[in-house]
Amino acid sequence: MATSNQTKDHATIKRWVEDRGGKPAAVRQTQSDEGAGILRVDFPGYSGEETLQPISWEEFFETFDERGLSFLYQDETTGGEMSRFCKFIRE
Repeated sequence: MATSNQTKDHATIKRWVEDRGGKPAAVRQTQSDEGAGILRVDFPGYSGEETLQPISWEEFFETFDERGLSFLYQDETTGGEMSRFCKFIRE
């Protein structure tokens, strides 16, 4: 059975994302002069290519902290393969 984990730790989040080839991003249509908009992880080769805007880790974590978010993620699928499941939640 696959289990999910939850963290606010920047190093854990960055390591998990980069281990899976992901990069910090925001939804293009939600960005403004006031901030990054809706945060996402962009996994190249998947559906986010036209809708996501790359952002720096600094901007990503600044927005993450300001919004009081937590990172929900899964290390492995039920079949034991590396999982890319992740979600940002408010506590």
